Amino acid sequence: MKNIIKVLSVFLCLAMLVSLPANSQAREQETIDKIIERGVLRVGFSSFIPWAMQNKEGEYIGFEIDVARRLAKDLGVELQLVPTNWDGIVPALLSGKFDVVIGGMGATVQRGLSVNFTVPYDYVLMQVVTHKEKGAHIKTFADLNSKDSIIALRTGSSAAFLAKTQIPNASTRFFNDEAPAVEEVLSGRAHAFISAKPLPSLVLAKNPDTLSQPFEITTYREPISFAVRKNEWNTLNVFDTWIRQMHGLGWLKERSDYWFSNTEWQKELETQSK
Repeated sequence: MKNIIKVLSVFLCLAMLVSLPANSQAREQETIDKIIERGVLRVGFSSFIPWAMQNKEGEYIGFEIDVARRLAKDLGVELQLVPTNWDGIVPALLSGKFDVVIGGMGATVQRGLSVNFTVPYDYVLMQVVTHKEKGAHIKTFADLNSKDSIIALRTGSSAAFLAKTQIPNASTRFFNDEAPAVEEVLSGRAHAFISAKPLPSLVLAKNPDTLSQPFEITTYREPISFAVRKNEWNTLNVFDTWIRQMHGLGWLKERSDYWFSNTEWQKELETQSK
């Protein structure tokens, strides 16, 4: 009997020794380890003003670009930006085309079914602009919640989620970018355009004779987080720690204030917009 117990003990020890390298190897396959090994952080994003956009030299600038660059620097690696269509950004992440989404992505339950989110590094507020004549009847947020109100939105955006959940009776038209959505209102084919702050205000400043901003949207504040593939717990830990550190240093607030609370950065776009 004692011999049998000894044999079983040996087999158990061997099994444990065999399993340890496998578990260690599994940990080494996490995205954060691959980033450090290759020396490159690959960031997926889509263009949203002023989150990420091209300046007059064609280089990407914006709040997200600042965040991605600082993260890569603090990790001690190079940054590779991977521009991606917004409606395909989650499938692109899941297929391994890049390591992380840093692109103004709202952390929602629906998206959480496909990806894991970090702690928030910012929060997005919504704004609306309306056509002065066609949308003259729109005085409050509640006025948008009618089939007679046509709202232009970007597909898959936080504004689209807002419209679906808070003004479900509105008539909605979706576009792959903000520019055609804005044009839909400027031309009078839609009553209103909703998007993340400060884009609607910037559009209003350029078209004060055509557009108006009759009210502020105060019922929606969406957390913005990095998105990574499922089961990337070590990767999440590193990113979460970095975000908390940047909050503590005040760096994220300083960058957010620069991009969302003033228009100084618009000088970098002047040539491109002419």
